[in-house]
Amino acid sequence: MKETKNISRSRAQESSAAIEKMYITMRHLFNRGFYKPMGISGDTLREALLALRPEIYGNIAEEKVELNGLLYVIERLPMGIEECRFINLTSDEGYSRSHFKAIVPPKRRRNCYRIDEEQMNVEITRGRSDIYDILTHLTFIFIESHKIRNRVLLDDAGEVSRDWMKLEQAVSQTKKLSLIDKEKAISHAANILGRTFEDVLNIYDAFGSEVAPDRFLQIIFWLGKLAIEEIVSNKKRTITFSPILRERLGHHIHGEIWATNIKEVLKEKGLLDRPIHVISANMHSVMNSIFATTVLKTQFKDKSDFFIYEELSKSGAHEVRNKVEEVALKHGMISLPDTSGTNIDVQIFDTSKVDWAKSSFPSAKFGDKEPVLIVMDYAFGEQAYETIDELLKPFKKDILLNVESVSIMGKAGILEGGKGDIMIPNAHINEGTADNYFFENELTADMFEGNDIAVFAGAMVTVLGTSLQNRDLLKFFHESTWGVIGLEMEGSYYQKAIQSASKIRKSVPHDIKVRYAYYASDNPLETGSTLASGGLGTTGVKPTYLITIKILEQIFNVK
Repeated sequence: MKETKNISRSRAQESSAAIEKMYITMRHLFNRGFYKPMGISGDTLREALLALRPEIYGNIAEEKVELNGLLYVIERLPMGIEECRFINLTSDEGYSRSHFKAIVPPKRRRNCYRIDEEQMNVEITRGRSDIYDILTHLTFIFIESHKIRNRVLLDDAGEVSRDWMKLEQAVSQTKKLSLIDKEKAISHAANILGRTFEDVLNIYDAFGSEVAPDRFLQIIFWLGKLAIEEIVSNKKRTITFSPILRERLGHHIHGEIWATNIKEVLKEKGLLDRPIHVISANMHSVMNSIFATTVLKTQFKDKSDFFIYEELSKSGAHEVRNKVEEVALKHGMISLPDTSGTNIDVQIFDTSKVDWAKSSFPSAKFGDKEPVLIVMDYAFGEQAYETIDELLKPFKKDILLNVESVSIMGKAGILEGGKGDIMIPNAHINEGTADNYFFENELTADMFEGNDIAVFAGAMVTVLGTSLQNRDLLKFFHESTWGVIGLEMEGSYYQKAIQSASKIRKSVPHDIKVRYAYYASDNPLETGSTLASGGLGTTGVKPTYLITIKILEQIFNVK
């Protein structure tokens, strides 16, 4: 028994070392300005990722191609990136004013531009976490591409297998494949990938879209084609970091513009001297929690509040959502879509303009001055520090903001429990460093009891990226005296900014209140429950609104 414990412990240590190595290597490559992922310069990154074997990338260390991990990554990268030999990471350098059309990945908000047949530019405006995210994803798909190459390239002269030639024929078709041709192509693709026909058939449509129903075959073909060219013709894929990106990164350029825009609007509306509550959440739950049930009560007679929230969360519910938004905009909500490049939209609520008798909080009580809510969309990793740090700074260097509380609601991985459960942290531990932040959370686990949702309280770990999570390391964090209940990407960065603003720089009140609550999007310790296994669906609706309502009850002094 003791021996097994030592082995698993050493695996956790190996994983921790691999994450640290990746972190340092990525910073080194960024400073260098370019590298070839499948060349000597990319060796360390590839080796560290293979040593780590993150849960999300499933079979990365095996010969067969990992399909769920590939789908997860492709949804977070721009369409067509698999065809590009040159990937250029840039800052916001004016491409939005050009003829180039922005390509936005379905599951990651970043603007990308296809410059020509061989080059894709990816705009990085959300800080270092964005770079770690994209580099690990690219490293993964390049490793997978060489698995394809290994199975189809028969010799160094470039002779390829029959399966590969048949796949190339299918991909070269300009029209949509018939069912028979599609199944023939899947059969050849399955051989190339080392997977069963059924494996490929089950995931095939998830890669496609109305415009490109057979995109799966395109992706496999182009990944393999570029990997073959790397070996046969020595045409190595290259990732470059633009000089402007290297110069700007870490200087809070986008965060400063974003925060100044918000403060300018507060000044213009005469709200700067009011008590302010910052809430990091999505762009619908606060608005819906205040207004939706009264606006839609005639439409959804005798239905529970959570039923209404679920209806509002459905993908085709534009009409009901617009109704609620219309009322909110007439009663104190100001919408600020992002123009700074942070990709973080904002809503400001002037509570003095809300008719509380016709809201979901009729017993709301305020002091002499009604509060102002600043609701910001989710930040991404280290970007959380940049945005909150800038927001809590004085306006024009001398007007201090009276920020009474900062509330963070987010999605996180859980280590005990399942999708949709709630986590209430009392500390954030920063992975890969010795930083840890203990705080008094205004929210407690008891507040959420009795709602048919499991609630866990304890420390949480802020990770460098969801794509780096490794079971042995998470198990260690969970089962050791750290007692970690979950993992997310922003918590310690928010807390670092709040602590420095309130305790050191004194730009906001010393006794600022903090609230953190997360709902579980996945359990990386359970096979089949990682982020690669798919989204939350409506499972996330109840915990999202439950957390939002508890935050608002505290701000509105509802007992």
